[in-house]
Amino acid sequence: MRMKLSAVFLLLCGLILAQPVSGQDLTGRWAAVNNIKLDSGEFQTWILQVTQTGSELKGKIVAMGFATDVKGTLTGNHFEISGWEDKKPFVVGDFANGELRGTQWGSAFVAKPITAADEIPKLEYIEPPALHKVPYNGLAKTPPMGWNSWNLFQNKVDDQTVRTMADAMISSGMRDAGYIYVNIDDTWEGVRDAQGNLPANHKFPDMKALADYVHSKGLKLGIYSSPGPRTCGSYQASYGHEAQDANMFAAWGIDYLKYDWCSAGNIYTNDVLHPIYQKMGDALQATGRPIVFSLCEYGMGGVEKWGSEVGGNLWRTTGDISDEWASMIGNVEKQVPTAPYAGPGHWNDPDMLEIGNGHMSDDEYRTHMSLWALVAAPLLAGNDIRTMSDTTKSILLNREVIAIDQDPLGKQASPVKNGDFETWVKPLADGSVAVGVVNLGSAAGPATITARNLKLPGAVKLARDLWAHKDVNFKGGAFTATVPSHGVLLLRVSSR
Repeated sequence: MRMKLSAVFLLLCGLILAQPVSGQDLTGRWAAVNNIKLDSGEFQTWILQVTQTGSELKGKIVAMGFATDVKGTLTGNHFEISGWEDKKPFVVGDFANGELRGTQWGSAFVAKPITAADEIPKLEYIEPPALHKVPYNGLAKTPPMGWNSWNLFQNKVDDQTVRTMADAMISSGMRDAGYIYVNIDDTWEGVRDAQGNLPANHKFPDMKALADYVHSKGLKLGIYSSPGPRTCGSYQASYGHEAQDANMFAAWGIDYLKYDWCSAGNIYTNDVLHPIYQKMGDALQATGRPIVFSLCEYGMGGVEKWGSEVGGNLWRTTGDISDEWASMIGNVEKQVPTAPYAGPGHWNDPDMLEIGNGHMSDDEYRTHMSLWALVAAPLLAGNDIRTMSDTTKSILLNREVIAIDQDPLGKQASPVKNGDFETWVKPLADGSVAVGVVNLGSAAGPATITARNLKLPGAVKLARDLWAHKDVNFKGGAFTATVPSHGVLLLRVSSR
């Protein structure tokens, strides 16, 4: 009898353990409405459609500004949900009393079972235009350099921040080193008026005056929009208003447009990226103002093959970067197949620089800067340039490294991996080469650069270490140096 009772007890324990850890089920559709107020005065709406299996969650989030497949967990009453390729959750909270309460990217929300009134309204479908080639605008003959607000400030950017950043571009020496674009990312937008005009919100009381201020410093001003009805942050974007917005940007004196796919994915499939971006390319050209056109579509749709045909000067080849080693290395590795498509006026973009934001080591930041230079990437700082440390300045303002990025030949390096070391070689306009050896391993180790692998027309006559700022000698046709973990050896080598 005792054996039978023990068996029953164990069976019951097994059944209990097999149940969802929470004892609750999130399966269904949940709407977060009127929780998060935007700087435009509107409220953000997003809908979670989720299926729970045990403690695992899987489904989709559709917001005014974006849509993404999601996955996550429910432990007890606590849920954590991530999207895209991110490992870190962006929606976290607790399930209680039939409601989800938590934060989305740090902003508090309450989500309840959806009603018909909560659905995001569907807009009239606008047919994509027929394809044609947009003429080259003559801009970005070398990769654009400047600063972008998103990585550090996100929705906290405002007129005063941009003005002080412009000032700091001068005082820090960044402008004189080539950084000239001051780019406002998402959350500047207001609400369209009865005529369809889109003003800036209260954070930017006079965008034309701001552009004039930035121009007075010898700098250029950039702005942000989306081909969808909403930006990624759920602000109003350019869907159906491309020409109107392009004319507005030109009237303000804008010099650079980042155009982010965002909610366009709620309307269009990825096979029409080309004509949808072409529509804004045409609109910008029609203004007569020289405006750099930056396509932000995360590398979808083989953009490197058609980006220049829509008037694009650069195009994202990756998802968003974050200030961590794995993200940075992952983004630059995705440049390898895009290398043949880089060149003057049209550049592959692995996203902005995280240098100085504090979550990587100095060695990792030097590697970051070196790799972006080797792959001829745009150099758009994303830190607070008003309060840079001397080390951050020395990385961002290293003119010898900047010269590799800005080389007029415009070739993109390709890597060869050997154990923990990866070697990138970039041909330069004067016949020399830049060669970078990155230590992907967890310990310092010796790296050797062999002259015969550099494909120079003769023996090495001059080699310079661009971080040590000194000449080095190739002995026996090779040079060896110790490279720290996640560090880089970057040389410029010539046979002339």
